[in-house]
Amino acid sequence: MKRFAIPLSLALVAGTLGGCYVYDPYYYPYGYNAPAAYDRSWNAAVGAMRDQGLTITAEDRGGGFAEGRRGNIVVRAKVITQQDGRIRVEFNHGGSIGEDPGLADRISHAYEVRMGRA
Repeated sequence: MKRFAIPLSLALVAGTLGGCYVYDPYYYPYGYNAPAAYDRSWNAAVGAMRDQGLTITAEDRGGGFAEGRRGNIVVRAKVITQQDGRIRVEFNHGGSIGEDPGLADRISHAYEVRMGRA
């Protein structure tokens, strides 16, 4: 009987330890709110262009590209998700910017206001 007691007790201990497992909590990846941040930045960028009187002539939300015109001035907005999850927004202008030299600054300011930063 003693011959079976030790292996039997080891089997019981191993069986009870097998059922004890602690699960790690789920860690959200960095930038887990990226879709909401992207949509907010996109809407603010396009809205800022409209606030300054530009007509949106081309728009690709998924590609992060929008183009607006007012007279001979062309403004392009790019919304880019960076590798660290942050969103970068760029405004580039071309054409006859001399028609309204302060337009680029006003668009940037309108964007900041829409994002709640100004």
